[in-house]
Amino acid sequence: MFRFFLIFLLCWPQLSYAQSSSMKTAWGDPSLEGLWSNETLTPFERSKELAEKEYVSEEEAEAMAARKAKALALDAAPRTTEFAPPKKGGNVGAYNLAWLDNGTRVVSTMRSSQIISPKSGRVPVRESVLRERDNTHKKSFDDPEAMSVWDRCITRGMPGSMLPAGYNNYYRIVQRPEAVLIYYEMIHEARYIPLTRRPRLEHVAFWNGQPRGHWDDQALVVETAGFNDKGWIATSFSQGRIKGVPQTEGLTVIERFERIDSDTILWSATVSDPEVYHSKWTVEIPLEARADQKIFEYACHEGNQAVGNILRGSRAQQQALN
Repeated sequence: MFRFFLIFLLCWPQLSYAQSSSMKTAWGDPSLEGLWSNETLTPFERSKELAEKEYVSEEEAEAMAARKAKALALDAAPRTTEFAPPKKGGNVGAYNLAWLDNGTRVVSTMRSSQIISPKSGRVPVRESVLRERDNTHKKSFDDPEAMSVWDRCITRGMPGSMLPAGYNNYYRIVQRPEAVLIYYEMIHEARYIPLTRRPRLEHVAFWNGQPRGHWDDQALVVETAGFNDKGWIATSFSQGRIKGVPQTEGLTVIERFERIDSDTILWSATVSDPEVYHSKWTVEIPLEARADQKIFEYACHEGNQAVGNILRGSRAQQQALN
């Protein structure tokens, strides 16, 4: 399937970026074409300190960004080559900041969180679902099928694939009159969105659902349903407590892509899954143009020993406790 998408992308007639900058395609649709990025220091959910405050001032934005940057620096490994290895059984650390791409500022809309609805800036997830998330995490040390679908190189989910992660936050958008294609830098995925009202396939469930797109004035609206119940709504630590929350076959996601200026697409997604959430919720993030950059290959598991090491490490800990 991915080979089909790759051929589709490479063989697509190339439109110049000069055309894209006009904000209209050659056939008259609003242009979303180009390379875009959504890295940001704005938290996914609103902090308790800001409570019901939907927007922040310049001073608050600077303080919020400084706190997030400091937290990321503490969590990452030092850059120095003089770093001594930890003692046996100690924390081996993580990527240093040279490998991360969390941005340097908050979103241009000055929102206090990526979640814009409900007004609390918090996802209305059910407590029973959070307990299920925690149980799945515990199982993941013994059962690889309980691990993140991202860790297993399957997908980052929907809308997870459109949410910022610690790195690889680029998206290539290509258009034709009958479809829009989004090629993700993170994981080897290309998302084909037909611009049609034709019915979805019945009795077939997909990891990322079956999208259908249409134009609402200047905005591309993408309605996605037909999900399976095997994925997660978010797979990155950047989404905090929502990482690992499962999806059901009742999940629906409605996105809007609106080009608001030559360098910005305002993207939002409204998520509904009644068995998982008390009510619908909406995330909004500006996509910023990166015309002078490129997407490199993402080799998800070539030579990656993480899954095996996690399982072996868990068994070693169990033996030590016994």
